[in-house]
Amino acid sequence: MDCMRHLLFFSVVCLVVACGGRQQRQPDTTVEPAHMPRVFLPAIPPSRLTAEETTEWMRWHYWDKFDFADTLFIAEIDTAQMVQAYARYISLLSMKPTDGAPIDSLMQRASSSRQMHDYFAWLGEVILHGPNSPLRNDEFYIPVLQSILASPYYDEYERIAPAYDLELASQNRLGRPANDFRYTLASGVTGSLYGLKAEYVLLFINNPGCPMCRDIREAITASPMLTEMIERGRLKVLALYPDEDLTEWRNYRSQIPATWINAYDAGCKIRKNDLYDLGAIPSLYLLDRSKRVLVKDSTDVPYIEEVIDRAS
Repeated sequence: MDCMRHLLFFSVVCLVVACGGRQQRQPDTTVEPAHMPRVFLPAIPPSRLTAEETTEWMRWHYWDKFDFADTLFIAEIDTAQMVQAYARYISLLSMKPTDGAPIDSLMQRASSSRQMHDYFAWLGEVILHGPNSPLRNDEFYIPVLQSILASPYYDEYERIAPAYDLELASQNRLGRPANDFRYTLASGVTGSLYGLKAEYVLLFINNPGCPMCRDIREAITASPMLTEMIERGRLKVLALYPDEDLTEWRNYRSQIPATWINAYDAGCKIRKNDLYDLGAIPSLYLLDRSKRVLVKDSTDVPYIEEVIDRAS
């Protein structure tokens, strides 16, 4: 992640911490700090390592200086600084976006107490599942949810929400086939995701009037690479409206490029059947010709280009 995206993310993080964001399950930190907030410092890798070896070492040793038995520490910590530290850790893990093993190891270490487990589950929810987080990653969030469901700290009622989240996160996983669905055009003609024949399909789940949806639309149309692929038929863009207000959608139709497939989900079946996580819109899914998921739930058009470039 480049510096500008880090700055944007950290500003979002501070807003989430200050305002509560999307009603994340807040950890219980009832102790009032009597002094300046404490801070966390990650482990320092051996100097003899290469850059690649340093990244791999940090994936597994980032939290070595953290005392998971010290619940007073998380009550006295600078929360925004801790969220940023967790975000930097996830940035390291993102070099291998389908490998959730380090998160699984972290959650096992955080299981020393209910309070500590709650805290790291909350960090995971903010960074890995928050609708505004550019570090959203279900492959990393799945071990967090599995840890909650396997923990003896939670009763059957407390497990209901994470069990649902796990079921949703397990849909359309990276490297696996995407869920098929039918879409409807303004003419009433219908089609299916798997009926689209192209080297790549870019599913763009969007809402009319959404500023970020507009930004993503403009980023796609401004991309020479993606524009050429669309013109050559190598890439098909399916702009999908997932909600019920078709009047709003029809009024917005002229904003979608004519070279794209502009459609809606009749009957909101995707939402009703939990085929895709619609908690954060806009959302981009890049699929290959077999409809295998290459990019899941992203808002990063340059990353879409990067993945296509690597795969070509």
